[in-house]
Amino acid sequence: MGTIDVVYIFDEHNTLLLSHHYHGSPPSAKVLLNTYLSHSSPRPSVLYVPSTHPPCILCSMVQDRLLFLTPLSHDMDPLIALEFLHRVADALEEFLGSPLLASRIETQYDVVAQLLGEMCDAGIMSVTEPNALRDLVDVGVGLMGKFLGGVGLPRYIPSSLEPQNNLSKMGLLTLFEFSASPSLSSAPGSSLSFKPPGSDTNQLAIPWRRANVRHTSNELYVDIVESVTAILAPSGRPLAARAHGTIVFTAKVSGVPDLILQLTTPGGRMNVAHTMQLPVFHPCVRLARWKEHPGELSFVPPDGRFVLAGYEVDLLGADYLTRAMHDPNYRSDLHLPVSIELNKSLGPDALDFEVKMSLDLSFVKVSSSSSTGLGAGLGRAKSAGLRPSTATSGTSAQPTLEEIVVSVPIPSGVRNFSEMKASRGEATYAPGDGTLEWRIYGKEASMLMNGVHSVSGGVVATLRCSVVGQPNVGEVEEPFAPPKEKWDYDEGGDDAYQAEAGSGKSTGKKSPSDEKLSRIAAKNAELMPSSASVSFQVKGWLPSGIKVEKLAIDMPKSKGIGAGVQPYKGVKYLAVSKGGVEIRC
Repeated sequence: MGTIDVVYIFDEHNTLLLSHHYHGSPPSAKVLLNTYLSHSSPRPSVLYVPSTHPPCILCSMVQDRLLFLTPLSHDMDPLIALEFLHRVADALEEFLGSPLLASRIETQYDVVAQLLGEMCDAGIMSVTEPNALRDLVDVGVGLMGKFLGGVGLPRYIPSSLEPQNNLSKMGLLTLFEFSASPSLSSAPGSSLSFKPPGSDTNQLAIPWRRANVRHTSNELYVDIVESVTAILAPSGRPLAARAHGTIVFTAKVSGVPDLILQLTTPGGRMNVAHTMQLPVFHPCVRLARWKEHPGELSFVPPDGRFVLAGYEVDLLGADYLTRAMHDPNYRSDLHLPVSIELNKSLGPDALDFEVKMSLDLSFVKVSSSSSTGLGAGLGRAKSAGLRPSTATSGTSAQPTLEEIVVSVPIPSGVRNFSEMKASRGEATYAPGDGTLEWRIYGKEASMLMNGVHSVSGGVVATLRCSVVGQPNVGEVEEPFAPPKEKWDYDEGGDDAYQAEAGSGKSTGKKSPSDEKLSRIAAKNAELMPSSASVSFQVKGWLPSGIKVEKLAIDMPKSKGIGAGVQPYKGVKYLAVSKGGVEIRC
């Protein structure tokens, strides 16, 4: 495996904040930054730089408007380098706070230097777990420590009182060399002595969990978030629909708990392996247990909040396209809470378009009928040890639709809008952004959900807009010529008063006015949008139907947990679409 040579961090003004050198003679920060900025936005995360000697691969990441760069001049998988940059950003957020600001890096450089030194040693990646870094990095005495020391109180802060907002991501690095790191100890009146690994009773035995974890209240939380992306044809028929899921776990339990988390789907636990595609797990998950019993996660969690697993779900099914091609009437089981319809080239001059929003509450029925396990309701939650919030909305039994945002990309030929009428919410357009946004806020969206049954066709809101195109410079309009009218008593005409019946001729040609209207409509069609996307958020519902069936502590395998301890358990489901549902026309 290759090595990490250097890590560069730039602020939002492309000023170098930090340069941490590990190995070799890497290219300068100025050369790499110029190469990175020479590419148009959006810039790729992996770039080939042939101008350096030797040529290198430039890996980049942007977080909180800070730019992270690292060059690879050796044979190394760029995905590992990108994962390392993500781990660095997560560690900085863990110790410096979120969001990650340039001023925090500058004022706490001693902490940042310790973090980068522990995470990578001579270019070899080592400790990247936030729990392990907590025991290695000295964050300093601080103002509170100085105050306590001044009054004669100890400056030591127990582990249970430290911030619990640990957020680690699953990745490609499973690190075990931390348990083999030596330690130094000193006693009063004696010199420093070297202690071999394992001789310290407080030494961390698990790489991803801190030692001697203590909490006054034991709590376990599971948050499952799915991000929905879908593409719909002009007819409304889905062409593709996927959900990217993330299982975020929060463990605040004393000692070393061994947990079991069981997942289920509407088709049962046996269908979990088929539903959850391309799963990835935190290093704490026992993969052998998952392979033997799909849907069952056995793990010793880190202390605090972390990403337990990730997965993908094909919401249409593997054989949807094949069936749809053979049967035009075949419909999928896709239930999206919000759908839109875009009608364009309306009005006398074909300068208007209309967006219709519809709500489909069938997803609520599906969610209610398939509610099982910890999220099934109050009665069952009590039996499982779950204590849901007192609010009745936003649960799996009663999902809640949050804010809805419809985005319509506007062609560059549109100068402005002469009229925007929204039956609900508010519509805004900034000419510089090139996007029209129609926003319906949370309370109004909830009202629409409650009154959708009284609306015909499910259409709950409409937006009508009239566009104004760019002025046509140099174009001369045709002078107005009054039409040559003929009277019924004119002689010599086909429609003459004394003309014989059936002598009139029909040429089938359009009148000049109709031809002019056709030309105007064809020209104004370039000002019409070609697609629209909708964003929404639903609490208490997942499009995949995945549910938490069981969350328990394996007491025989756990250590340091008192007998009869019943942790507070909570489960939340959240479906999010940030412009991911797109309809084309």
